[in-house]
Amino acid sequence: MAESRSNTSNNMSHISNITHDHIFSILLLLPINSVLSFSMTCKRFKSLGTSDTLWETICRREWGNSFVDAILSSSSSSSSSSAAVMGDDVMYWKRLYCEVSKLGSVSCLRLACVDDDGVEEFPSPRASHSLNFVSNCLVLFGGGCEGGRHLDDTWVAYIGNEYRRILRWQKVNSGTPSGRFGQTCAVFGETLVLFGGINDHGIRQNDTWLGHIMRNGMLEIRLSWMLLDVGPIAPPPRGAHAGCCVDDKKMVIHGGIGLNGQRLNDTWLLDISNGMRYSAWREIVTRVSPPARSGHTLTCIGGTRMVLFGGRGRGYEVLNDAWVLDVRDEFPEWVQITYNSERVPLPRVGHSATLILGGRLLIYGGEDSYRHKKQDFWVLDVNVDSKRVSKTMWKRLRANGHYPSCRSFHRACADCSGRFIYVFGGMVDGLLEPGEATGLKFDGDLFLVELVLQ
Repeated sequence: MAESRSNTSNNMSHISNITHDHIFSILLLLPINSVLSFSMTCKRFKSLGTSDTLWETICRREWGNSFVDAILSSSSSSSSSSAAVMGDDVMYWKRLYCEVSKLGSVSCLRLACVDDDGVEEFPSPRASHSLNFVSNCLVLFGGGCEGGRHLDDTWVAYIGNEYRRILRWQKVNSGTPSGRFGQTCAVFGETLVLFGGINDHGIRQNDTWLGHIMRNGMLEIRLSWMLLDVGPIAPPPRGAHAGCCVDDKKMVIHGGIGLNGQRLNDTWLLDISNGMRYSAWREIVTRVSPPARSGHTLTCIGGTRMVLFGGRGRGYEVLNDAWVLDVRDEFPEWVQITYNSERVPLPRVGHSATLILGGRLLIYGGEDSYRHKKQDFWVLDVNVDSKRVSKTMWKRLRANGHYPSCRSFHRACADCSGRFIYVFGGMVDGLLEPGEATGLKFDGDLFLVELVLQ
């Protein structure tokens, strides 16, 4: 017995003699549950395992540097979500991590848009447009409107890194791409990359455009578009496809509606890592691919990984399957996410899927095979192994406040912190007028959706 106690004492002595820096490095290699268990061992390890420095580093590991840096830059904001995790101007990163992990609701607000004279001014109602957050600005382009007509206007609104209830839209006239709807537009650092779309004559496009923001304070904002020369190889013309930026150097697109209305299932990658002058498209050929579809989403979840969700299939069926692709691999392969929980979103098309704080996807709205619009919010946790069956991957969120009405083919994007999501436009249910086959109409409201952190 004495020898056993001696051995235990020696083992504890060896552990306690490890320097703080070495223990810190070890903790960063462990999963969250192991870090929490470690901090319960003794007083010294509790101090190490709950330190703000450790948890800030864990947040950077789990969420990415951009989210954490954005939180720090906006930590002086008076919004409730900032106040909930601050004290004496110090961030409580462990508390923030726990609150994000337990996210259960969102708060919604319809934003007012005014010009310098206090008069409301905003983009006209539309759907299947593009909406991006870049250079602390919202950028809106194109879309479809009443009568099946396309739009070719570009609008910009300065957001900054603070909570804003009132925005000022500015219409930008500077060599925009031709009018279209159903295009994809992704953000490469401070640059927009737009591909494809359909015009009001039904012609599919396969051109690639770059958009650059030039801002002098918040009052003077300009955006210039430039057609990108990608050489002789490009994806076939299409619209209603899905796309995203990965690794700030590549754009990936999938599917859509091609020539003669055929739905596609091909995957293409635009590589600009060697500079704009050497940009080139190449097709990613995989053994298994998500079935052909349109109106789906493709969202980067950090690094070179992305998630595809939903859409309308070749037989007009509406889908709710999810797939993961990692283009870092030499031979990328699509992997379908399997889940056996009954609490999963119903099949939908024309929804939005936005990467939010915590490295998860926020799915909102869309419509089913009967064109019934939706207004539900779901979170997909893709931090688990994509090949593992999980009952906790999907979670439906409660919505409070003035949340958007049921809609589809709207667009959504998050600010740099991932706490605030902007939703604009889409198709909504309206009053059925005499002589009309449906009561559908285009919407032009802008909503702010905030993650509620308790």
